[in-house]
Amino acid sequence: MTAVVQPNHPQLAVSAAIFRDDKVLLVRRARSPAKGFYSLPGGRVEFGESLHQALSREIDEETGLDIEIVGLAGWREVLPAASGAGHYLIMSFAARWVGKEPALNDELDDFRWIDPDALASLGDLKLTGGLEEVIQSARRLIGS
Repeated sequence: MTAVVQPNHPQLAVSAAIFRDDKVLLVRRARSPAKGFYSLPGGRVEFGESLHQALSREIDEETGLDIEIVGLAGWREVLPAASGAGHYLIMSFAARWVGKEPALNDELDDFRWIDPDALASLGDLKLTGGLEEVIQSARRLIGS
């Protein structure tokens, strides 16, 4: 088995707080990093992609959903010492669900549409760091 070699520089990633009927989509990661944690769908930006192109591609690949990107909701930096993984700068966007039902790829193993007001009471779910703040910021942009 070959070990995963992490780049020696930060990687740019995107994620989306997708809202549908006043609920936000959370997905559970099936692989490292963050295996078993609920988070927002998203992933790395490829060379030459705009942030919006990368976000639309990642959401389609991971969930199959059609979305409308509303705006930048915030960002988060994940450092190697904090996660045991690479160094990431994650740009998180607010988005609206437009169509299709979630069809998860092999990077994810569960999804839930959650009322943002219920996040604090979901003690049984492991959430990635900074998730609640990004969702609340995205919610303000959506206007729900």
